[in-house]
Amino acid sequence: MTAAPRHARRALLVLLLGALALTLLVISPFWKGLFVAAVLTAAFRRWMEWLTRRLGGRRLIAAALLVVLAVLAVVLPVAGVATVLVREALSGIAWVRGVLESEGVAGLLGRLPGPVEDAVRRILEGFPEPQQQLQRLAGARTAQAAGALASLLSATTGAAFQTVMMLIALFFFLTDGDRLLDWLDRHVPLPRGRFRELAHEFRRTSVSVLWATIATSGIQAATGTVGYLVAGAPNVAFLALGTFVVSLIPGIGGAAIVVAVGLLMVASGHLLAGLFLVVWGLAVVSLVDNVARPYLLKGGMELHGGVVFFSLLGGIAVFGGIGLILGPLSFTFLLSVLSMYEREYGTADGAPEPS
Repeated sequence: MTAAPRHARRALLVLLLGALALTLLVISPFWKGLFVAAVLTAAFRRWMEWLTRRLGGRRLIAAALLVVLAVLAVVLPVAGVATVLVREALSGIAWVRGVLESEGVAGLLGRLPGPVEDAVRRILEGFPEPQQQLQRLAGARTAQAAGALASLLSATTGAAFQTVMMLIALFFFLTDGDRLLDWLDRHVPLPRGRFRELAHEFRRTSVSVLWATIATSGIQAATGTVGYLVAGAPNVAFLALGTFVVSLIPGIGGAAIVVAVGLLMVASGHLLAGLFLVVWGLAVVSLVDNVARPYLLKGGMELHGGVVFFSLLGGIAVFGGIGLILGPLSFTFLLSVLSMYEREYGTADGAPEPS
């Protein structure tokens, strides 16, 4: 290769990397929405093909129906439960601040159940000026909680934006996803068909994680419902639905709802029932999330159970909630690339792989 073609190739490579960096920068504000849309597209693929056949090849109508299904089955329940939780949290903070301002710490302690009030008063007796210290501590914690809720409301706005982008991308992925894969398979610098192989691994892993998450949330909701019934909690049906929806949120899980209900029951005077729910949520419901999810994922992916478990933890730690999919996906992507390399360049000992 002469100097001129070599320089031209290097210049073209620089332009390609610059264009790729610019593209990533453009989509970075809503990459999470695009990623979730790709996952839902993989999960809806068979339904999309079935609906398209039933509607006489009308892909636009079939895609629109599936987007409506995603809104009704996922977006609205999550948004509804999140709205209720935020509203109740704001009401609770306003009530605590009102009691502290009007009646002081004594009025707040007087609303606790008898055994809890006595225990708190005995603890406070060991501190100098306990009333003043508790007053300052409660005011500081209340201000911190208010600030945290303000941050939560800001994050909710961002989540709403990502949701809108996800629904728009989902519609276009459902209608033109196959053509996009064909185009990428032709232009990505890999042997023909290799990119589709990677897309197949992405689809299989994404669907496995999605259905394992739904199944785990169902199991958590069922175990939480058992605890609600034993403790005699009110509105068991609503609490079961809330537990299921919150279980879908990585890093929180249904145990948070069970424990919160238990603490509310303790605060309202049902000491034994509330303590039972707290222990039930921490010991049983949280265990379901840590055991059932890796077990269910192992059945849908060719990964060791320990690898699945640590990929889930690492993915959530690095990427947040979306790491629930990106964690296992990174390992399956690595295995797929290693498999491609072995098929293209022979086995590990240097001998060509038999056909």
